This record gives sequence, C-alpha cells and structure tokens, in this order.
Amino acid sequence: MVQAVFLDFYNTLAHFEPPRERIQREVGARFGLRLDEGALRRAYAAADDFWSSQNIVQPASRRSPEQQQEFFARYQQLILAEAGAPVTPELAGRIFEEVRGYPSHWVLFDDVPPALAALRRRGLTLGLVSNVQRDLAAMLEQLGVLASLDFVVTSAEAGLEKPHPPIFRLALQRAGVVAAQALHVGDQYHSDVLGARGVGIPALLLDREGVYGQYADVVRIRRLTEIEEHLDGAR
Repeated sequence: MVQAVFLDFYNTLAHFEPPRERIQREVGARFGLRLDEGALRRAYAAADDFWSSQNIVQPASRRSPEQQQEFFARYQQLILAEAGAPVTPELAGRIFEEVRGYPSHWVLFDDVPPALAALRRRGLTLGLVSNVQRDLAAMLEQLGVLASLDFVVTSAEAGLEKPHPPIFRLALQRAGVVAAQALHVGDQYHSDVLGARGVGIPALLLDREGVYGQYADVVRIRRLTEIEEHLDGAR
C-alpha cells in the first residue's frame, strides 16, 4: 500500500506567470517571429521531452558553461522549430537568454491545495522532489504549500538531477519507506516516470494539456486531484 507520495515542482505544483508560451510569443515578436501560443504549448512538450532525455546522457548541471550554452540554444531552437519558426542556433541562443530574463513569478495550479489537503487527510507522507540547484523553502512558503509537505529534496542536495537514482533514493530515505510504498507524480516521462521506476517507485505522468499520448505504458492524469482516484483503484 502506498504510504508516501512524491511530487515534482515545475509544471506539477506551480507554473510561470505569465505562462511561458506567452513569454515565448512576446520575446519572439522582438525578433520578428510570429508565434501562436497553442503551437508553442505543443512545442514545449516536445522540447521538454528532449531536455529530460538529455539529462540522462549528461545532467545539465555537470556540463561546462560552453556546453550549457549550446544545450540551451538547442532546446530553444527545438521549441521554435516545433512551433513552425525555425531559427539558427545563434539566434536561438539570444532568444533563450531573453526568455530566461523575462520578468515572471511562480503561481500554484488551482488543483494543488485541494489535492495536497486530500492526500494529507489520508495520512500519507508528502515530499517534493525537484531538479533545482537552490533551496526552495522560501518560495514554497510564499506559495503557501511548505506546511503541507513533510520534506523537500532538490538535485542540489542529492548531487544529481532526475532521472538519476540518488535524488529518488534520498526521497525514500526522508520518507522512511521502501520503493514499493511510494508513488511519484511529475510531468516529464523521462525524468519523472523512468527515473522513479529506475529505483522501483511506481509513477504517474501528469499530462495537463493532453500532449503525451505516445506514452502508453504509464497511467496519465490531467489534474493532481486524480491521484486519490488512482490510489483507490490501485488497492
């Protein structure tokens, strides 16, 4: 029986405001690109898949500054190509830097508070497992969810990003459970689903936009409130 639920942060609990598709559209316009937010939403799904699959090969945090710059430009180039606006690697790099510097803030998805409250009522241990290189406590406090979590594990603390095993093993240690007693929920197939499975943790793929239909070997949910339904059905 599941005793602990681990949750991703970005695009699982919280998102950028303005949305990153709008940021891309507005920054792209500065460079003469006409971009559609719907197309960008689908493009991000493909680009994020690329990002997480490449993290398996070599984590971004362990690349040299030059390698990181090349990687970020390739990521940006893929976003624009998938959205119908192919650009050179050099231009993609410039656009990426402007997108990264665009003023934005974090906002919770509206399903987060009720989902966390329901899981707490079930007596489950809740943990955050995120690929970030800094402490998230202040941000989570500001968003009003820190008190709902029993622990937070970041890649900065674990030493490696998802999908690599150390971050998931540290989460199991913090939760005080074995892999079969945990469930991981995140929005990236390679980082979250395959990463969790790599250490024996079952996983759900959060597919808010319905863009990951190609992954038929995992249960997909559209909202975090569906975690409870899955737990009841898995008994």
